[in-house]
Amino acid sequence: MPPQFESAGSDSRSFFAALNGDGRPLLTLTGLCLIFSGGFALFQSATGHFLPHDVDFLGMTPQELCMAVAGGTAESGREMEGCRVVQFMFYDRVAFGGALIAVGILHLWLAEFPLRQGEAWAWWTFLLSGAVGFGSFLAYLGYGYLDTWHGVATLFLLPCFVLGLARTLALVKPPRHIRRLTLPSAPLNLRSAAGIGRLCLLATALGMVFGGGTILVVGMTTVFVPQDLQFMGLAANDLHTINPRLVPLIAHDRAGFGGGIFTCGWLVLLCVWCGRASRSLWQALALSGSAGFACAIGVHFAVGYTDFFHLAPAIVGSISFIFGLALSYRPMRAG
Repeated sequence: MPPQFESAGSDSRSFFAALNGDGRPLLTLTGLCLIFSGGFALFQSATGHFLPHDVDFLGMTPQELCMAVAGGTAESGREMEGCRVVQFMFYDRVAFGGALIAVGILHLWLAEFPLRQGEAWAWWTFLLSGAVGFGSFLAYLGYGYLDTWHGVATLFLLPCFVLGLARTLALVKPPRHIRRLTLPSAPLNLRSAAGIGRLCLLATALGMVFGGGTILVVGMTTVFVPQDLQFMGLAANDLHTINPRLVPLIAHDRAGFGGGIFTCGWLVLLCVWCGRASRSLWQALALSGSAGFACAIGVHFAVGYTDFFHLAPAIVGSISFIFGLALSYRPMRAG
């Protein structure tokens, strides 16, 4: 009787091993999920809605919060226009969404190009960005607000990320030590336009690391800087009076925003320092920078938060980034 299944020449891999491949598909998945999450944050803010668990935590919709700020009631019909507390919350979330998209784009580039070629610095960059990014979730808890959606997303993505790192370790060519992160892909030559452009990109990345770290610490401690309270026209005690859970929710957003920028800064710094000049790297930097800076700066004007001293670091950073991209375009395109 002939065999029902032919075994000769069949693929002996397991189903999950085939899907995981060399581990890069799992890392690519995390990058795509970050881009989707960032896009969803932008959509949710643009439509003027809180997430369901935010409403449950506050016990208020955005409209009801605006009524409370105005001293009215939800039935008074007051529009959200001009309600700066809600606008401030959406400002944080739009900036956070742009940072997530930027991080996701750089993860896709790392997985497809340097990690595919077995470059050790790319694997360590993934490890560092994952430790910082996932670790910043703990900062969300500083004021006692557990974001269930972020928690579920983290529980889903973290195993994928860890398994992807474990499997891609086999791709890394020796030497594999972390000191590879300290070695530049090429000397920094400040006598050339390309070298100056590279220096501008590195300076922007360092500014993002410092700025993101500052916002992260502020989110875990004081929550607001003076310009924030001036924009809202309220003191922190006023916010607590309106709703005792309002400041913990805003602190959660601030810490997440700061963690995203902090992570993105490290990614840009290491990609520019260790990555070899290539057209794909220039394109990844341009896309991630466009998403991050457009959201971080554009949302200020959208909500009317145009304090010069508050905006200046982001504007200076964007100019430095654009200048760096322009000067490095030809040499990076030529590789």
